[in-house]
Amino acid sequence: MPTLLPIDDASIARAAALLREGKLVAFPTETVYGLGGDATNGRAIAAIYEAKGRPAFNPLIIHVAETGALDALIEWSDTAQILASKLWPGPMTLVLPRKKDSPVSLLASAGLETLAVRIPSNPHAQMLLRATGLPIAAPSANASGKLSPTTPEHVAESLGDKVDLILAGGQSRIGIESTVINLAAPEPTILRPGGVTKEQLEKILGRKVATVEADASPDAPSSPGMLASHYAPHLPVRLNAVTVADTEAFLAFGSDVSVAGGAARLNLSPQGDLNEAAANLFSMLRELDKPVYSCIAVAPIPDTGLGAAINDRLKRAAI
Repeated sequence: MPTLLPIDDASIARAAALLREGKLVAFPTETVYGLGGDATNGRAIAAIYEAKGRPAFNPLIIHVAETGALDALIEWSDTAQILASKLWPGPMTLVLPRKKDSPVSLLASAGLETLAVRIPSNPHAQMLLRATGLPIAAPSANASGKLSPTTPEHVAESLGDKVDLILAGGQSRIGIESTVINLAAPEPTILRPGGVTKEQLEKILGRKVATVEADASPDAPSSPGMLASHYAPHLPVRLNAVTVADTEAFLAFGSDVSVAGGAARLNLSPQGDLNEAAANLFSMLRELDKPVYSCIAVAPIPDTGLGAAINDRLKRAAI
């Protein structure tokens, strides 16, 4: 079973150190318990997906302690500034365009051009975020498809030793997830209802706010709480490649010494580590997505563990 620690200065310091090392820490927020990992560390993000058993790379919500910490991550809008000033810290997540040089792993945003960001009000979450000094990706701390955890015991029952430490801060105050609002669309749109109501949002903004059904686009999630299309390269993608043409870019996995050719080559993981491959997937696809190449040829990826999610994304990219 994982380690559960009551929250004090010592346990916060230990949790912050683990997060900086790329480990996973479950912590309380006012909504539900979150499974935290360093949002700038692709391998930590891959570990979150693996621990939860997510069937695909759903975008994750990025948590910070204060609005100033978001300046390097996202592009602000006037509407975002208004909502942030009224409702943060609190149970509201904003989906905004990510900055081109944002340090957040592309895996955390599922390769999308947006980031979902939040400032929690829970004092223990605030302590951890300030001690860590990093943006923290934190979906609910439970196995995918199961009930969200509102106590540290729920986390332990659901994730077991897949989490390195659980900060035990009692029962979550709200007990349902944050409201997710897409501000990267022409009009503010609720993608997931939660701790902030539509009526609250409309009163603050002085206008109607649209809503979208969670299963409106069943192919793949485009943000937390909504299923939609994912990032795909402009170039065609050829899967299970065992040969590579001179005009193609080659995305390898494991030992690639037996595959010759290619105008450019990158390797998701020379050691055949699926966690490393998942962490590198979106960034390497983007690096190879250049018009000077005719195609991105991708080596076979084992269809086990995180490999199934990698193949899911690659298959969608190849359509």
